[in-house]
Amino acid sequence: EVSEMSERSKQNVAHGLAWSYYVGYLKIVLPRVKKSMEEFCRANPNLLACRKTWKLHILVPLSCDVYDDLEKADSNIQYVTDLIETTLARAGTKKRVYKHSLYAIRDEENQLWHCAVEYATPLQSLYAMSQDECAAFSREERLEQAKLFYRTLEEILKGSKECADAYRLIAYEEPEEAETHFLSREIVWHLRQEHQEEITVLEGSHPHTPSTALDSAELNLQISVSELPQPLRTDGF
Repeated sequence: EVSEMSERSKQNVAHGLAWSYYVGYLKIVLPRVKKSMEEFCRANPNLLACRKTWKLHILVPLSCDVYDDLEKADSNIQYVTDLIETTLARAGTKKRVYKHSLYAIRDEENQLWHCAVEYATPLQSLYAMSQDECAAFSREERLEQAKLFYRTLEEILKGSKECADAYRLIAYEEPEEAETHFLSREIVWHLRQEHQEEITVLEGSHPHTPSTALDSAELNLQISVSELPQPLRTDGF
């Protein structure tokens, strides 16, 4: 009966996508991110001077509007290079390649900020489902699924020791009226927070972790915790 209720309300869709994204991708790549950053910084010591930015910045647009080319999403975001790739045998595919792209983000003062950034790819699936008659997702349901995906992923990653301090989730709602450089400003806001965290640590005081532009408390899902699908395991990783 619980399974049928979840099917009817579509609550299991975002929950499953978040777990699949974590197990099939983030749990593989995030533990290797800092090593890739370190190797890159040996050859390019000035681009990533702030160690707090040595993580994968994951964009979570609640509209599920994902661009394949970040430079087309915002002209203040420019591709620089790819970080050193990881090659693994995975699910029958030999030498499967995992890599991240480094971007330069230009702020309002024409200063460049560098970071590895990419979209949370499962949002493309949510968007495609909302366009497919078989899935029957309304725009409102897609928004609720995006919120549930973010909150579920946030909780999964918080409990993952392997991925600790190797990521930053950037969830945001795009303004109703199009803003040319909204995305670059959103990313720069987070990079500035990371720089401030590093300065605080270097000064010897207790670091203050700022709230993100959108945290889970702000994502009003209108779904009770008891109704949410539960993970198969509760003993951690």
